[in-house]
Amino acid sequence: MKVSDLSIGQALPSREHTATNVSLFCYNAAVWNPHRIHYDEAYTTEVEKHPGIVIDGPLQGDWLSQVALNWVGDFGMLTEFSYANRQAAYLGEKLTSGGTITAIDTETGIIELELFILNEQNEVITPGNGVVALSS
Repeated sequence: MKVSDLSIGQALPSREHTATNVSLFCYNAAVWNPHRIHYDEAYTTEVEKHPGIVIDGPLQGDWLSQVALNWVGDFGMLTEFSYANRQAAYLGEKLTSGGTITAIDTETGIIELELFILNEQNEVITPGNGVVALSS
């Protein structure tokens, strides 16, 4: 990957995500998160009043960082990353992670990215930003 081949507004490859009970169980076990809204439907809907099992915000953050990391591959590294969960997502929803290039410094090889997770209504529910430093 060369800086000269990139352009502002260029889309990064997107990826679709549909969490399952098993994937949420495995993720929450790995990060030691015992919150019942991620696995106990009766508790989630009756006590916390969500419409369904909640997909973890940090899992969505992981999906966002993967957009940048998968795109840059061995050509550089992710040096800055941030995101904010703005709207809940629920088990069974198809979410799409992606991003675009927002700034390019041709001298340093620093690339700024806008990252996002879209819900099925094409609304950004988790916006993020990243900075990638390309190898020289």
